[in-house]
Amino acid sequence: MAASPHTVSSRLLTGRVGGCVRYLERRAMQESPHTFVHLFRSVRKQWITFQHLTFLRRMYVTQLNRSLNQQVKRKPEPVASPFLEKTPLGQAKAEICEMRPLPPPRLPLSRKSGEKELLELESASIAEGSLDAGTETKDEKHWKEMKLHLDDLPGILARLSKIKLTALVVSTTSAGFALAPGPFDWSCFLLTSLGTGLASCAANSINQFFEVPFDSNMNRTKNRPLVRGQISPLVAVTFATCCAVPGIALLTWGVNPLTGALGAFNIFLYTCCYTPLKRISIANTWVGAVVGAVPPVMGWTAATGGLDAGAFLLGGILYSWQFPHFNALSWGLREDYSRGGYCMMSVTHPALCRRVALRHCLALIALSAAAPALQVTTWAFPVISLPINLYISYLGFRFYADADRKSSRKLFFCSLWHLPLLLLLLLTCKRPLGAGGAAGEPQG
Repeated sequence: MAASPHTVSSRLLTGRVGGCVRYLERRAMQESPHTFVHLFRSVRKQWITFQHLTFLRRMYVTQLNRSLNQQVKRKPEPVASPFLEKTPLGQAKAEICEMRPLPPPRLPLSRKSGEKELLELESASIAEGSLDAGTETKDEKHWKEMKLHLDDLPGILARLSKIKLTALVVSTTSAGFALAPGPFDWSCFLLTSLGTGLASCAANSINQFFEVPFDSNMNRTKNRPLVRGQISPLVAVTFATCCAVPGIALLTWGVNPLTGALGAFNIFLYTCCYTPLKRISIANTWVGAVVGAVPPVMGWTAATGGLDAGAFLLGGILYSWQFPHFNALSWGLREDYSRGGYCMMSVTHPALCRRVALRHCLALIALSAAAPALQVTTWAFPVISLPINLYISYLGFRFYADADRKSSRKLFFCSLWHLPLLLLLLLTCKRPLGAGGAAGEPQG
């Protein structure tokens, strides 16, 4: 039987020396398991760390090879190196640009055929996209001179003069002329329509000339001719002058001085008051409503030669109609107006924007009821116009209560057909000639 270390030490050594030896042997036996465990743990930790680093390195190399195989990049032009000064330039380029193709990543046998086809398709599409992007970036680096072709000039000038808005202005002027009492004069009507249209084209062109730096920040206006550089500012100002001078001249000498003065006043109000106010105060909406209310008054004065209650009634209808129309439109363009730096009710005072729209929807009902009292229409007009006025008022209330894009879009699109229909009903219910003059005048 083998003897224990304690018996060996006790046999060999006795006394105080033997006791010290036995104590050291017992201490070493107690601490040895902890030392071995600590060493094993530290070695295991180092082995796990090395294993993780090896795995990450393999993943990085695999992803790098895959991206290099899928992307087709143009070889950069080699930079002349001082070490290649004695070698020929062609040979140096060949040595630098020569690149060994990387082997494709190995795939399992079951997935190799399908994924190989996918990689080929993806690489082809990426190659085409990269080549197209390269050509686009190459073209974008060079400035392109915008050449004005005579075939494109009518369309450019039509967008510069906001032809749709001009058509609306001319139509409201024609409605005011047709609703005025008295015989219908075709020559005066054509001169009034032409002069008003030219004045509107001039005002819109000057407005775009002033707002080029702000329109470029808005998605709604970034494609305007002056913003895109399709025409020069000099051409725009020349076009505006060529429209304003004959337009005011036609209204002044072809129609009457009062109508010409109203046309000149409206150009000034739109270009010098409304346009700068858009970046200063929300009062621009009320000023713009006055600008929209002047054209039917011009039509009335062109037919009668003076201002009376009927002219102010038509101006009031156009004035009130513009608030639900524009406030609903600006509600969906709040981000655009804020980006462009315009001070609009929908951006700075959203609650006021909705209240004002609802107020003027209800005002349309009151103005329609006042038309027969002012002897502009018969008493049938308030009755037959009540349904469309109630409907736009209901949409105005929904816009006020919901305050969302859906209700604002419904109100805006309703305003597009509400005004033409209301003007048509006004013409249908116009008081006939000789049906009675002023209120209280005896009939003969």
